[in-house]
Amino acid sequence: MSAVLEVRGLRVLYGKVEALHGADLRVEEGTIVTVIGPNGAGKSTLLGAIMGLLPSSGTAHYAGADLVGKRTEARVARGLCLVPERRELFGEMTVEDNLRLGAFQRFRRGDASIKSDLAAIYARFPRLFERRAQPADTLSGGERQMLALGRALMAKPRLLLLDEPSLGLAPKIVRDVFRIIADLRRTGVSILLVEQNARAALQIADYGYVLEAGEVALEGPAADLAASPRVIETYLGLSGKEQDR
Repeated sequence: MSAVLEVRGLRVLYGKVEALHGADLRVEEGTIVTVIGPNGAGKSTLLGAIMGLLPSSGTAHYAGADLVGKRTEARVARGLCLVPERRELFGEMTVEDNLRLGAFQRFRRGDASIKSDLAAIYARFPRLFERRAQPADTLSGGERQMLALGRALMAKPRLLLLDEPSLGLAPKIVRDVFRIIADLRRTGVSILLVEQNARAALQIADYGYVLEAGEVALEGPAADLAASPRVIETYLGLSGKEQDR
């Protein structure tokens, strides 16, 4: 399979502190790749560097093109889209206006399919249709995550970067969100998923990386990582089972 994203030797510095130490990562077309690891391992830093939000060194190729030197806006325009950890919705704007904002690059290009895509988002997330006229800051945590995903999908991404989509959500809502993510793969969207809930992430991913202290400590097919004694002991213990209840 061809790679939609290939990162080699990615390094990120915060002052004199190196947060990422030469990370290598590959996402193949139509797959879900997850990055798991403890707090402070550099997972969100990795996504920020890929999106061009953080200065970095190394090489990154997306859809065959070199990302080095490309502004974040240019990366988004090419179909690279990030759903950040804190969702970063516009709370005073309505649900529908937040969704339409996700398609601003397409609107500028005169894309005529935005209306039909909005209808498709509402079909995928019926709760958002019910809440479409409400301000985003009146939504529940699960609804806000649905809105963040829907807004990203309005950009028609080829590769979707998800940063801790289960953060702060109740276990039942976490299961719903991960079902939605697995379903997105069937639409042809490739997904790079950063997640602390390793059990849930490995259940839906095709391939995984374990990031520890800014370095890739382990990688392999998700099923192999889920069966690894080291991963089980460190990330899939009793607490992980409790999260899934």
